[in-house]
Amino acid sequence: MPTTIFLAGASGAIGRRLAPMLVEQGWLVFGTTRKADRMKAMQDTGVEPLLVDVFDRDLLARLMRDIRPDIVMHQLTDLPHALEASQMAAALVRNARIRDEGTRHLVAAATASGCRRIIAQSLGFIYDEGPRPHVEADPLLPDSHPAYGATAAAVRSLERQVLGTTSDGIILRYGLFYGPGTGFDQPIAPGSVHVDAAAQAAVLAVSRGLPGVYNIAEDDGQVSIAKAMRDLAWNPGWRA
Repeated sequence: MPTTIFLAGASGAIGRRLAPMLVEQGWLVFGTTRKADRMKAMQDTGVEPLLVDVFDRDLLARLMRDIRPDIVMHQLTDLPHALEASQMAAALVRNARIRDEGTRHLVAAATASGCRRIIAQSLGFIYDEGPRPHVEADPLLPDSHPAYGATAAAVRSLERQVLGTTSDGIILRYGLFYGPGTGFDQPIAPGSVHVDAAAQAAVLAVSRGLPGVYNIAEDDGQVSIAKAMRDLAWNPGWRA
């Protein structure tokens, strides 16, 4: 039987690149979206589309119980295209809720279904001040940070929940995305990452790496990616 993967956020910036890659590996992929008009495109790539909101705890649990996936991937975000500045304040609030409450629902459903591994998207660009490149053990921004305190608190919640399960928890701390579907053709800041390379890290994490946190970004001195390159055999220059 092929590995069964439950991909939460299959129609997002990473999900659109990641889902076809998982299908090409021969895995059975169930992908979620909140938007019915995206289901046909998902189906065309070989994904089994599921219309569900991560905040619908009961439906999420029922779907996961029926599917009983081997792997659950958390690639959920709610950001404006090209990080449109006028929309970012509201987006930060939405994403903090996804990372806290949404992760709680997803992790509960995943562990109840008996999945063996949970792979979750986190952030690699909210490390606190300190020597660079940042390694995974470095502290994140404090909750009291005036602009990104709530984001840092939500990231900590997400990571605690995923790493605290009975499943193997893998945290991918992604840099700022660029590439197809992001609104950016080139890196937009130190520690960025191309969406194809980011997606490839998730593919590799299905069968590689011990539970824990991995920085996934360009090798430009902002964060250390030595752990991901060694344990996941990840290459930041990989492109689909």
